[in-house]
Amino acid sequence: MSVSLTVMTFNLHEDQAEYSPNSWEKRKDLCISVITSYSPMILCTQQGVKTQLDYIQQCLPGYGQFGISRKGSQDSLDEHCTIFYDKEKVELLEDGTFWLSESPSVPGSMSWGAAVPWIEPPGFSLQIVNTNMDEFSPRARRRSALLTWQHIASLPPSLPVVYCGGFNTHKESTTGRFLLGRSSEHGVVGDMRDTWPNAQVRKNASLIHTFHDFKGDKQGSLEFFKLILRALCLCWDRQTQDLHVDWTLFRGRSLIPVQCEVVNDNINGRYPSSHYPIFAEFMLPRSVRLVEPPLTAEENPLAV
Repeated sequence: MSVSLTVMTFNLHEDQAEYSPNSWEKRKDLCISVITSYSPMILCTQQGVKTQLDYIQQCLPGYGQFGISRKGSQDSLDEHCTIFYDKEKVELLEDGTFWLSESPSVPGSMSWGAAVPWIEPPGFSLQIVNTNMDEFSPRARRRSALLTWQHIASLPPSLPVVYCGGFNTHKESTTGRFLLGRSSEHGVVGDMRDTWPNAQVRKNASLIHTFHDFKGDKQGSLEFFKLILRALCLCWDRQTQDLHVDWTLFRGRSLIPVQCEVVNDNINGRYPSSHYPIFAEFMLPRSVRLVEPPLTAEENPLAV
């Protein structure tokens, strides 16, 4: 017997002015429709502001959530990196946030946060890492990837990890190559795997971009042809078959990627966001107990 774990990463795109065709008011119900039609056990969101997150929570009462503004827990106006989880299927054991900066414990340092929960589907423990990296600075993305990988590498090797969100770069970049174990950063090499090329089933593979700026796949055929040429020049490495900036990575032999989908749901060309959500399903063998839950403060004599 196996257990299914479903994860969706969804860049909500912050609210637009009321007169904008892409304002939150005009697309919020489509966002909810996408989420409910896939019903992920874990929903990792990026760039959502409090009003957006409150609406999602109102429409999804069966989900719990955690995550704070990139400026800290006292701020309610800026973007959040938030994780929703199905309370009937997942128990939240522990959560935390660190900032992708030289001072990861200081709220608002740099700007882009990573939400990190320790969750437990029935009989298993695993960790979800949700991130939104800097959009403009390759150096910031490299350092962010290194910081996050150091956190992941510090976890028990038997603990499965799903690391997803907005990486704001392609997998052939130095950031992607580092995380996927194909290059080093400060003498360190990552060891993540990419769900997209490893999934048994891939849906909407022709959608090679996940950022589409609310325009959908209007240049899909041309871009796909360009990608074929690019891949041929690089000896057809599977990692070059997409230009996604929203990824779902994973670590752990017990996680088996069954399917991965670029979700392009829309109504008459109106899209829920400027990014396509990514939906992934993993199978975990029910017979394996992965790790014990972390000790509570009462149980741990070393806790401060």
